[in-house]
Amino acid sequence: MEYFLQQLINGLTLGSIYGLIAIGYTMVYGIIGMINFAHGDVFMVGAFLALIAFLMLVALGVTAVPLALFLVLLIAMALTALYGWTVERMAYRPLRHSFRLAPLISAIGMSIVLQNYVQIVQGARVKPLPPLIQGGYTLLDRNGFAVGLSNVQIAIVVITLALMLVFSWLVANTRLGRDMRACEQDLKMASLVGVDIDRTISLTFVIGAALAAVAGIMDLLYYGVIDFYIGFVAGVKAFTAAVLGGIGSLPGAMVGGLLIGLIETFWSAYFSIEYKDVAAFSVLVIVLIFLPTGILGRPEIEKV
Repeated sequence: MEYFLQQLINGLTLGSIYGLIAIGYTMVYGIIGMINFAHGDVFMVGAFLALIAFLMLVALGVTAVPLALFLVLLIAMALTALYGWTVERMAYRPLRHSFRLAPLISAIGMSIVLQNYVQIVQGARVKPLPPLIQGGYTLLDRNGFAVGLSNVQIAIVVITLALMLVFSWLVANTRLGRDMRACEQDLKMASLVGVDIDRTISLTFVIGAALAAVAGIMDLLYYGVIDFYIGFVAGVKAFTAAVLGGIGSLPGAMVGGLLIGLIETFWSAYFSIEYKDVAAFSVLVIVLIFLPTGILGRPEIEKV
């Protein structure tokens, strides 16, 4: 029981990171109906920007950890949002009215560009970061096994929940949220009634990239190491989470992320760790066979 509880905590923490990345996938798909396969690499760029910001703040003499984390969060989100805006302007907007496969190919190309760009600029070796958030709590100590909950795990889950609440409020109660929902229903009609669809789509990419930056910071704090390839692996997992939860559904993206995190963690704990990815993707295949729209997705109605 103690071992199970510890893996549950680990799985929820990992799933929170996947869920934040998955939101970016599902937001873009919900509005323009296309998958941004460069989103995982935007997450990777956010992690590197956070690491660089940490080092710069230390060099400038900022030693207070809470202040440093807050500043790094702002810097990484702002700069990564700029990358998200650039991806939309370069890889999507010029091809928005082209055949559907063109933006997909362009996004894959942008993913390769970002990977190689970071590899050239930062090098191929892993980049470590000493633990910044230390300490934690022992929830249960029985039979020689202590169930621990670290402060960094608490921070990851709390920040994820807070961002989900803020973003849900933004979509439901602001002008931007109404524009996003209008574009999701019908881009042409939204344009006819006065919605600036170019601005709305750009802001969607910007918000998704900012959330990916937060996920990148969490990944950096949780694991302590990053490299130029983490975006591909995490991106595929987050895309799987978005499809599993129901592509186009924000709650579905978070639910899918938590499920993927739990599946991966429990499989690694009780079975061979080499097949954890196989287990996650197998669950996805099974769900899509019996529930093609995902767990919380809605059937797509084709207008004629």
